Amino acid sequence: MKATFAKTLSANDVGATGSHQAGILVPKADKELMAFFPVLDPAILNPDAWIICIDEFGDEWKFRYVYYNNRLHAEHGTRNEYRLTYLTKFFKRMGAKAGDSLLFSTTNEVGKYRISLKRKELPAEDSPPGVIVLQGWRRVH
Repeated sequence: MKATFAKTLSANDVGATGSHQAGILVPKADKELMAFFPVLDPAILNPDAWIICIDEFGDEWKFRYVYYNNRLHAEHGTRNEYRLTYLTKFFKRMGAKAGDSLLFSTTNEVGKYRISLKRKELPAEDSPPGVIVLQGWRRVH
């Protein structure tokens, strides 16, 4: 069964804040999202997997899915988070901006995904003030 998840990109995600963040966060609490990406072994320090993503133009991109987990392995470790890294070139080529959505869809091949960027939808002129915009990851049905 095909599954798609979308991540609304923040200014930090696309590098607009000048930070040196290591990729976009994948929340551990979302079990469905965690099952969507490859399983990483927490018994290993910083396990990772390279995933292949095909964009709408047929270009292949390699992204690193990593579990930074030194909190589990080092006395003074602080990190315990999943991230997708090596996205900077993709974001630059696609002109990604804060508020755009990054979509990942499964394919018939393990470790291979479809990827696309959906531009931020601007609210209509007659929209009521205080329009709520979904942030973070969400399942696309």
